[in-house]
Amino acid sequence: MKERVSQAGLYLRHKPVGPSSFSLVQSAMGELQEAGSKLKVCHGGTLDPFAEGLLLLLVGPATKIFEHLHDAPKTYVAQVVWGVETDSGDGLGRTVKESSADQLKADQLNAALAPFLGWTPQVPPPTSAKKIKGEPAYRRVHRGENVSLPPSRVYLHGARWLSHQLPHASTLELTCRGGFYVRSLVRDVGRALGCGAHVKTLARTAIGPWRDDAKERFCSGRDVLPWWPARLLTDAEWGAVKKEASIPRGKPGTPAWRFPKGFPPAPPHALGMHQGRVVALLTDDGEVLSPSAVFPKGL
Repeated sequence: MKERVSQAGLYLRHKPVGPSSFSLVQSAMGELQEAGSKLKVCHGGTLDPFAEGLLLLLVGPATKIFEHLHDAPKTYVAQVVWGVETDSGDGLGRTVKESSADQLKADQLNAALAPFLGWTPQVPPPTSAKKIKGEPAYRRVHRGENVSLPPSRVYLHGARWLSHQLPHASTLELTCRGGFYVRSLVRDVGRALGCGAHVKTLARTAIGPWRDDAKERFCSGRDVLPWWPARLLTDAEWGAVKKEASIPRGKPGTPAWRFPKGFPPAPPHALGMHQGRVVALLTDDGEVLSPSAVFPKGL
């Protein structure tokens, strides 16, 4: 049973196949309005309508952690169809290439993933949420416009094939940083193999320490960014931070959760804690902590 959206914080939700990510935001806004609240809501990273899995809803001051969620590892499982490339990179798109995949072998597919590991340039799908002059690219595509997006620098931490039903399909699991497009990876692997490929199904199974399971829940306090260390503030330091002043670095504590070994570290930050609540996001330059966001009512 999901916890009703009623207060500021981070909510873990499962998005099923079909609805848009924004539809879950709208549902949360409706719950808040029923409770007489005007808190803002956003999600922590889009899932396409054809995809399912873990979606984070950020409510109230938690919306200000949005950009920092991109630092965290995200895990996906995709069913890959061989022999057909589509313009959208998924099964809903128009076929742009068909070719026999009869020659594919499992060891060949393992080798095909290697060039995409680590930091690489990646061209997003035209039907993506990437912005063009402030407008998502997919809206332009739906109007019939030709869309060409520049490559972005993305990070793939690991990828492995879970199973094969060759020459027709394979199941892929991967862990990446925010901003990575699974559809683009599959498109590019298909091109490298000379047969074309697209994603039939896609599930986001984890974001950082959170997994997509039946335990849809609410997080607040230091749990909203558990890979950041927490810095306990004295009353005087909290007073200074409220005025957007820097404070001595002191000794931030140990993060409650750490990134996988070898995963790119997040930029140095700390959660400013006062009376058990997150009251600020602090940038750490090694000597002082400077507030980048302040939450007077806490989070």
